Amino acid sequence: MWYRGIMGQKINPLGFRLGATQGHHSLWFAQPKNYSEGLQEDQKIRDCIRNYIQKNIRISSGVEGIACIEIQKRIDLIQVIIHMGFPKLLIEGRPRRIEELQMNLQKELNCVNRKLNIAVTRITNPYGHPNILAEFIAGQLKNRVSFRKAMKKAIELTEQAGTKGIQVQIAGRIDGKEIARVEWIREGRVPLQTIRAKIDYCSYTVGTIYGVLGIKIWIFVDEEE
Repeated sequence: MWYRGIMGQKINPLGFRLGATQGHHSLWFAQPKNYSEGLQEDQKIRDCIRNYIQKNIRISSGVEGIACIEIQKRIDLIQVIIHMGFPKLLIEGRPRRIEELQMNLQKELNCVNRKLNIAVTRITNPYGHPNILAEFIAGQLKNRVSFRKAMKKAIELTEQAGTKGIQVQIAGRIDGKEIARVEWIREGRVPLQTIRAKIDYCSYTVGTIYGVLGIKIWIFVDEEE
């Protein structure tokens, strides 16, 4: 499902720019023998948060609104920061949602000697973030909206967020066709070979009645001097 093209397009854009324009979403230190346990714990935290939101919050647009989940660990504390485009979904509504989520996480991780703290922050221009945009496209495809219409609408939403360029790719049995194919659309500049270019990226899978489709989104945010 990788996009065929020139150099710079077959590598994960976030890993490619790590330490230049891209920072880490997990900040902690571990001995080499315990490193894999730390990674698995991070994955458990992220899965638990996403599952809780999917299970407990009914959203008309089908968008969870999670841009990213930052995890910072100390010896006696795990700090989780959820960056959301629509934080009202978690903060408002039924009272004590965050406390309930915190208790679920503590049970999942079996936190005995460590305190767990969850904070929610709102990101401006949510549709300027690829994860939220991918969720939007996935919701449209599930509702049998034409893939071209879904991609064009996503580009409109991104332009309103003030980005410099976007590329959207959908792969699989699009519109129920027998042969899987790749369709993509680009608007503006998306310089994938330039390390100094700040590019946000995500890959997302969505289950439709015809099978699983893969969505990839590259958003050109800005360029460092």
